[in-house]
Amino acid sequence: MNSSLPSPAQIARAAELRALLHDYSHRYYVLSAPVVTDAEYDALYHELRALEEAYPALATPDSPTQRSGSDLSEDFPKARHPAPILSLANAYTEDELRAWEERNLKLLPAGAELAYTLEPKLDGLTVVLTYENGVLTQAATRGNGEIGDVVTPNIRTVRSVPLRIPVRGHRPPPERLVVRGEVLFLKHDFERLNQRQREAGEALYVNARNTASGTLKQKDSRITASRPLTAYVYAVVDSRGITLDTQWEMLEYLRDMGFLIAPDAARYPTLSGVIQQIPTWENRRHQLDYEIDGVVVKVDDLAAAAELGVVGKDPRGAIAFKFAAQEATTRLLDVVISVGRTGRVVPSARLEPVFLGGVTVSNATLHNFALTKALDIRVGDVVVVKRAGDVIPNVVGPVTAARDGSERPIEPPERCPFCGTPLVQPEGAVDYFCPNEHCPERVFRQVDFFVSRGAMDIEGLGGQTVKQLIDSGMIQDEADIFTLTAAPLLELEGFAEKKVTALLASIEAAKARPLEIVLTSLGIDGVGSTVAAALANASGSIDALEAATAEQLTQVEGVGDVLAGNVVAWFANPHHRLIVEKLRRAGVNMIAERRAAVSDSLAGLTFVLTGTLPTLSREGAAALIEAHGGKVTGSVSKKTSYVVVGDSPGSKADKARELNIPILDEASLHALADSASPAPVSDSVQPPLL
Repeated sequence: MNSSLPSPAQIARAAELRALLHDYSHRYYVLSAPVVTDAEYDALYHELRALEEAYPALATPDSPTQRSGSDLSEDFPKARHPAPILSLANAYTEDELRAWEERNLKLLPAGAELAYTLEPKLDGLTVVLTYENGVLTQAATRGNGEIGDVVTPNIRTVRSVPLRIPVRGHRPPPERLVVRGEVLFLKHDFERLNQRQREAGEALYVNARNTASGTLKQKDSRITASRPLTAYVYAVVDSRGITLDTQWEMLEYLRDMGFLIAPDAARYPTLSGVIQQIPTWENRRHQLDYEIDGVVVKVDDLAAAAELGVVGKDPRGAIAFKFAAQEATTRLLDVVISVGRTGRVVPSARLEPVFLGGVTVSNATLHNFALTKALDIRVGDVVVVKRAGDVIPNVVGPVTAARDGSERPIEPPERCPFCGTPLVQPEGAVDYFCPNEHCPERVFRQVDFFVSRGAMDIEGLGGQTVKQLIDSGMIQDEADIFTLTAAPLLELEGFAEKKVTALLASIEAAKARPLEIVLTSLGIDGVGSTVAAALANASGSIDALEAATAEQLTQVEGVGDVLAGNVVAWFANPHHRLIVEKLRRAGVNMIAERRAAVSDSLAGLTFVLTGTLPTLSREGAAALIEAHGGKVTGSVSKKTSYVVVGDSPGSKADKARELNIPILDEASLHALADSASPAPVSDSVQPPLL
């Protein structure tokens, strides 16, 4: 607390913050038309609270910090909750979590030790469910924390909410049970809802939480029933006939009563154990099927939590650890068009710079013109921008409430901005394409991909150098790289003798790359490293692959009708056949490597790889599996034998858990591969299939 008086600037800033927060709350809770993200609101709220804590005279009775938020609506009957439905204080750093624990320990008897539960902070709408003798009698929203809107008919349509608590063994349901939970859209359900909107020609929903709120507050419960909401329950608010000692015991009790409890919750004996888990949660948040913006840390001992009491509107016994903001609002200044190596035309947004996810963002993807139209995104709009982990930021949708009428619709161009060729939109496709295979931008993108680390990996050929070679006329396609000689290169700006010698050596080494690498580098639609390896092993040579029919290709593991059609169409293109012939004449390897079988310990087993392994590359792990008789595929299914998981795994690991497929780390993979005697001497794993 500061004993001095606030300055005029601080007084003015506090008044400005109060006005902004009141306006944003009204738009969010009453109009259901938010114009800022939760993270932006929180930042302003915490700035105001810090000012009021430093200068208590600034804390006016109408300040947003003096009350809990409210989602009450005039359209619904009201119900008083049996106990206050409190919100949570926030922490953003490890130090803030430890300071929270230290404050709590000072309020408890000397020597007290605290254990904790760690639960996901679900991004949904709070509901309070009341059961009498096991029967659902009332459902209400949080409202203002004391009184909520009664939405019982709508909650009855949510299939994960039990209408009656079943009898467990000889134990009847409690006489009275009031629980708190969260109603939300799972990610796949929200996408399914938007897919229905697309098919009906209706506007897409932008924000899953706001859509869940609107769905739960429909006057017609049939509309709620048509939308796939899910409810998770995580607390007992009031009860008669049960006694619970810990939060962990409470969660297990709720699960036994038939509720869907907060997923992936866990108990830890110390706060240090909790803190160690937070980076894991933040890293995997985008692989989860539900939206979270942090985790909730709760004192496990319910008696201790009750003794700690409440400060303001926040219980001392629980705190929300908020992740770095992944969404922000900013203005869309312009649309920039790019053309990829396949000719696909992609619109990108040029934005007013905004700090998001730890970086300043000034560009974001708009995906395609069809989605831009469906979302009604316009140049000049205030837009919501999302950055999920390290992926390219994308524009989620417009903030229509912030429009002033000056915004302009986004239309696809009629001609390629790089070569002037009229664009085409294939039947049934959402994308537009430049059909000119000699378009300078398409050529650049393909050559840049061909020489990249995931493909032929030619050192010294970065994007700027590739552009320089194309602009000078030295190369017209990727195959021309292998015809480069020293004399012309030395005439280019920035090319000294040492650089030229190293580049030519790298180009020469690339000629010996395995066939699967060559196939990956060609850029055939849908042919990544896993499929390329399967095609190389099955065909034995690029000549055999070029002559294969679609029917033959579908016999290869992981190749379906569409992918087989892509391969056949690629080789049927005269321009592509010329590329292959030029590569052949240049001495690039066109024959599959005949790998010696080490053992048959993995014979009959199918593996999927995900994440970064400690010592093996993706290709190295695949080679190890195949050398021991196993197969590697790109997707998890019921036929998958094992999923090999490294650091930062993707959704494949979650899919494996869902299907109860065994998960291996690198050490376990080695142990499994080494579990059998060597295979009979052979010069190849299998003969070509094609």
